[in-house]
Amino acid sequence: MATTHYHCSSSLVLRSNPSIHLVHNSKLTNPNNSWLGAKIRVQPLSVRPPVSVLHRRPVAVAASVSFSLPTPNPERVSPGQEIPKWSSKAVKSFAMAAVEARKLKFTTTGTEALLMGVLVEGTNLANKFLRANGITLFKVRDEIVNVLGIADMFSLSPERPPITDDALRALDWALEKKLKSGDGGEITTAHIILGIWSEEHSPGHTILSNLGFNDEKAKELESSISKAAANDE
Repeated sequence: MATTHYHCSSSLVLRSNPSIHLVHNSKLTNPNNSWLGAKIRVQPLSVRPPVSVLHRRPVAVAASVSFSLPTPNPERVSPGQEIPKWSSKAVKSFAMAAVEARKLKFTTTGTEALLMGVLVEGTNLANKFLRANGITLFKVRDEIVNVLGIADMFSLSPERPPITDDALRALDWALEKKLKSGDGGEITTAHIILGIWSEEHSPGHTILSNLGFNDEKAKELESSISKAAANDE
């Protein structure tokens, strides 16, 4: 009598994780062509473990930050004289100035951008003083449009808009002011604002003046410089 084979095959796939497949095959064999005494052979369960893919986050690379901002007259420091350092918040404000200039599609970083940088940094002494006197970032941006107009929307700002001559002179004024003080501290954001104010024909000076900043407020800001260390400048 011919041998009859009964074959039953099943496959189970876990849809919750397509990388895991469970295969269960069963085979019925009846050499006597009878259900009695049927032999069942079950093949071992085959499991393929999922392939583990590790997604590694990029390692942050610590960027080196220069604590020396550009000035037109670096030679003003006498030989052997200690060069004053810029505070970390002043350096950050300077970096943010270029970013703000690019946002407005300006091709240069001027005194108006330096002013925005100080306000964008947000935690420095000069920013607190300006905001206390009603000079906010939004008002400054509005005044920049009034004074300089809107840049061509199709123009492309350089990745690092070069600093203008009046902005360089403002930073140089801040450095010189610190050298003359002889107190050995850092050059702060307050020095930057006072440097902008010293450039009477610059957009930054005009914007500050339009928003109520004057010589009296400049003296108040200057008197607060000695408290910069206490305010984490």
